[in-house]
This record gives sequence, structure tokens and C-alpha cells, in this order.
Amino acid sequence: MSVIKVGLVDDNPTLLRNIGQNLALFEEVEIVFKAVNGQDALHKVSNHPTDIILMDIDMPEMDGIAATRSIKELHPAVKIIMLTVFDREDKIFEAIKAGATGYLMKDERPSRIVAAMEEVMEGGAPMSPIIALKTLQILRNQSVESVKIQSVMSPTAFDLSEREVEILEKIAEGLTYQQIGDKLFISAKTVRKHTENIYLKLHVHSKLDAVKIGQKNRWF
Repeated sequence: MSVIKVGLVDDNPTLLRNIGQNLALFEEVEIVFKAVNGQDALHKVSNHPTDIILMDIDMPEMDGIAATRSIKELHPAVKIIMLTVFDREDKIFEAIKAGATGYLMKDERPSRIVAAMEEVMEGGAPMSPIIALKTLQILRNQSVESVKIQSVMSPTAFDLSEREVEILEKIAEGLTYQQIGDKLFISAKTVRKHTENIYLKLHVHSKLDAVKIGQKNRWF
């Protein structure tokens, strides 16, 4: 995989420096800019070719959710991962609606953040386990009308294999690729490949959308 060009956005200078130093240790990552708020990020992303932005939420002048919305409108190809201390359902929902591709907590290990960025570059939508669980709660709490459940379809209607359904169910439980691989006695790389096939067959681009289809059709 080629080097991932990354922008960092956080109003805490100590965190901004530490995250930058930690990620700089990985040869697959290049930090192309650092910004102290959403407005700063909006300006800098226009002048620096960027693959992914790690975006804080609570910032002055322009918060991370507003910045995500603006950046996605102007630069739709740029992927944005929220990197925050907020695990509130309203913040998760707002970030997803704004166009965030992933949602990680700041206490994630640097290696996990790098793995998440690689996942995003491959078409995934990584989330910290606690965020994945809260996202599922959001889906469960939606009314039947808002989900708009229609006819139930079997996995075979989408040409999904038993293994792919099994992996989708583990994704719905909030497990990481590595955790799924450990449970199913396969490699994380194999899990990732199965997930890519699931996305193709379901015509989706994120774990959230894939899980939503599985829940809608009562596969688990």
C-alpha cells in the first residue's frame, strides 16, 4: 500500500503533537498538515493533498462535525475519521450524517489508528468497539417506520455465503477484524477480504450499512 497522506485536527496542542509523533513512527503514514480547529483544517486541506483527516469534535471557531460537513462538500474524496473523547450517541449520529467514514476514541493505540486508516483506504468504516455498540443501539432504537422494513430477504438473495453471514454477524457485535479472525480461526487479512466481498454483494461502503441490511432482513 502507498503512503497515506494524513491531516491532524485538534485544538489541544499537546495531543496534536503527541498524535503526530506517534503516527510519524509508521512508515506507511505521512503527516501533511496539522490544524487547531475546523476552520484551520478547511483552509489547510485545500492546500495539501490529503487522503485522510483525523478530526477532533469539540473545537473553537468550527467544531469537527461542521468541519467534516464542509470538507466533504468541497473535497468528497477526502476520508474523515473522528478521533475524539465523545462516545455520546448524538455525536456519533451527527458525525456519520456529516460524512465521517470512521469513529475512534482517542485512547486507541497508534497501531490501531494506523490499521483503521488502512481499513478506510480499502473501503471500510472502522469504529472503536464501544462506538460500534452504541451505533447498533441507535439502529435498534429506530422505529419500524424510520428503518422502513419491507420484505425480508435471505442471504442467498444477495449471494452471501454462510461464512460471509457469520462474519457480518461478528461485525454487528462490534468485533475487530483480528477478534473475528481469532474466533473463526482465520487471519485478519482473510476477514478483511470477506468484508470487501460483503460490501460488493450488498452494494454498500460501510460496516454500518452492511449491518443495517443484515438486521433489516433478520439474519442475526
